[in-house]
Amino acid sequence: MGFFCAKFVNKAAVALMMLAWSMPASPQGKSQASTAGPRGPAQEQQAQQPQPQNPSAQSSTPETPVVQTPAPKTSGSEIQPLPPPTDATAAARQAAPPPNGELLHLTFQQALNLARKNATQFQATVMNAGVLHEDAKQARNALLPTVAYDNSALYTQGTPGSIAAVAGAPPVIFIANNAPHEYVSQANIHEAIDVSALGNWRRASAAAAVARAQVEIAKRGLVVTVAQNYYKVGAAQHKLETAQVAAGEGDKFFQLTQKLEGGGEVAHADVIKAELQMRDRRRQLQEAQLALLNARLDLAVLIFPNFNDNFEVADDIHAAAPLPSVEEIQQRGTKDNPDLRAALEAVRQSRYDVFGARAGYLPSLSFDYFYGIDAPRFATHTVLPTGERFSNLGYSWLATLNIPIWNWGTTQSKVKQAELRQAQAKREFSLAQRKLIAEIESLYAEASTALSELEDLKRSGELASESLRLVTLRYQNGEATVLEVVDAQTTFTSANSAYQDGALRYRVALASLQTLTGVSINP
Repeated sequence: MGFFCAKFVNKAAVALMMLAWSMPASPQGKSQASTAGPRGPAQEQQAQQPQPQNPSAQSSTPETPVVQTPAPKTSGSEIQPLPPPTDATAAARQAAPPPNGELLHLTFQQALNLARKNATQFQATVMNAGVLHEDAKQARNALLPTVAYDNSALYTQGTPGSIAAVAGAPPVIFIANNAPHEYVSQANIHEAIDVSALGNWRRASAAAAVARAQVEIAKRGLVVTVAQNYYKVGAAQHKLETAQVAAGEGDKFFQLTQKLEGGGEVAHADVIKAELQMRDRRRQLQEAQLALLNARLDLAVLIFPNFNDNFEVADDIHAAAPLPSVEEIQQRGTKDNPDLRAALEAVRQSRYDVFGARAGYLPSLSFDYFYGIDAPRFATHTVLPTGERFSNLGYSWLATLNIPIWNWGTTQSKVKQAELRQAQAKREFSLAQRKLIAEIESLYAEASTALSELEDLKRSGELASESLRLVTLRYQNGEATVLEVVDAQTTFTSANSAYQDGALRYRVALASLQTLTGVSINP
């Protein structure tokens, strides 16, 4: 009779414990659960069962006192519950305190706009395009006449007096100069007619066009980078919520096995297995906190000019984002693709390289026109001893024709180099055409597969949550083993994590399609 009474008391204690779990959480726990953000489908299904949404909320809920029954000891020490894990927000603040100011609410488009202003690699591409644009302007200006104003003063040693008295003797030692004192102040208009300079201008213009196409390529590629970092934060937040639920389930299951062991209904091996599972879930919770922190830091480094961790992203990773038809993608992708445009401009650039190299066989012509003074006095007029005056202002012009004759095959070698580069540019253009066709099919298949798998992953998360609830109830009634409960908890965690990874994969696939079309697909 005493044995049956003791068993009845133990079952009553278990019933009281289950009643305590089914009681609503305290206001503090509710507020903490609400600040955790919107939950995914798996968490909504899990919310139907009595599970804590936050370890801090679990610790703040008063527990119903139960009768502690001595448990069999195998190691000589009583098993004590572990302290609750730290909160993800507290860990993030310890690593990087947020700056002063209001909390910044970021949407995907806002994050993309910030990245276009502050992303270093993207701005480097924009800077390179600006530099090549100025190179094209300089090459064009080299074809136009230039105007300069030269001023100089020249002193030359004069001829000794005994020699200067001889008729026909030069007035200075160096006959190339005109007088001991010579002053030059002239305006010079210079123009060079060179076919190679024309080729340089056309080549520089094509290089600037390539750079503009590369800016568009980098702009579209930045969408993929921002999508990866932005939606990675949202996925990490949902994974953290799943880890919190799993950690709470591990704590409750460990306490349940202790109670059942005290009543002699389960073996001590179940308690050990439950404790191992509890510790594993808490490690997973810490890893989820670390993953969220790293995801936030990566996004902050990418989009902000100064480090700022005081922001939150919109919970839109599971928002509806329809996939366009493959015909629409093909039409937009082949209409004005920057990769094809860059490859085509590279071919045009190589063609002008050949043109400029062959221009080395042709003569060049230059013309100079001078106007000003070139006199022994720095003055516009010269006064003779007889009192007569004449103007020092005058003009002269010079035309030069340079005809190349022999340079040991240097020009021929330059032409050969340019032709080799032109052949390679044509091959790269053909490759870009083939890659575009392949990428349209590959990226669209990736997005379509990710979308179709997303519904399955969502349903798997819901089924895993329901399975965990049912297996836990069966274990309480003695119909399931501890291994079934552990397997259900593992399946719950992996299924919900896979659902978040699937949503992230679909968002990145949509952003990758945008690199082909240039049209935003993410909402």
